[in-house]
Amino acid sequence: MNATIIDGKAVAADVRAQAGEAAAAFKAQAGRAPGLAVVLVGDDPASQVYVRNKIKQTEEAGMVSIERRMAAESSQAEVIAAVRALNADAAVDGILVQLPLPGPIDSDAVIAEIDPAKDVDGLTAASAGALLLGRPGLRPCTPTGCVILAERALGDLTGQHVVVVGRSILVGKPAALLFLEKNCTVTVAHSRTRDLAGLCRTADVLVAAVGRPEMIKGDWIKPGACVVDVGINRVPAPEKGDGKTRLVGDVAFAEAAEVAGSITPVPGGVGPMTIACLLKNTVKATRF
Repeated sequence: MNATIIDGKAVAADVRAQAGEAAAAFKAQAGRAPGLAVVLVGDDPASQVYVRNKIKQTEEAGMVSIERRMAAESSQAEVIAAVRALNADAAVDGILVQLPLPGPIDSDAVIAEIDPAKDVDGLTAASAGALLLGRPGLRPCTPTGCVILAERALGDLTGQHVVVVGRSILVGKPAALLFLEKNCTVTVAHSRTRDLAGLCRTADVLVAAVGRPEMIKGDWIKPGACVVDVGINRVPAPEKGDGKTRLVGDVAFAEAAEVAGSITPVPGGVGPMTIACLLKNTVKATRF
């Protein structure tokens, strides 16, 4: 293996520590700790684990964690009412609606109700517009984490050619805009891009956010490039026993690590950065 492994857990710990220091400073000034509210509807097991981690890390950073757990059969109107109540609560600085929401509920309609000043996931139209226009606002957590990891590996990103594979509103599009803010030259690619492999080979920084297990092969990578793998895919792992699975990214890690200069692992790369950037945003939201 030639590549340096970018340790997302260590970088996330640094970001959380900085958020904790900022939270303590805010508490000393305001007389209260920053508050992060999570709305969890239903009992999706993955969401429950994720929310537990958020609560734990929020409290460890010296912030107040507020939970709104709602039954799976809650109506859209009830979920919107819960969001509006949190909007009006002065002790709540950040609001996070845990996705996915149960089937009948329109996620977009619920997200649209979040006060943009408390939108710590950066998902509202107002937050997206602020990012596009280069105005102050709360930026989406996962793509922000990608930029921080690339900076940790390379330093100043000015002039780097970044290829983002994936055009989702959650990662691909905001990641492209965030790298543009860092004075990169950005190309957004996707599964229908002509000669995707050839385009990837031009990237100084390759961000894989396409949602296909190990789609990006080692020979798609420019020697010495920084590879940021956003993918989290569960695939069969018969070597572990019947019915067992393992997590892999969108990049064929072993192959890529022979070519890349630096690379994020899965798990332990981008994943830990998401909650860390959420805490960073919660402190930032106290200023809006």
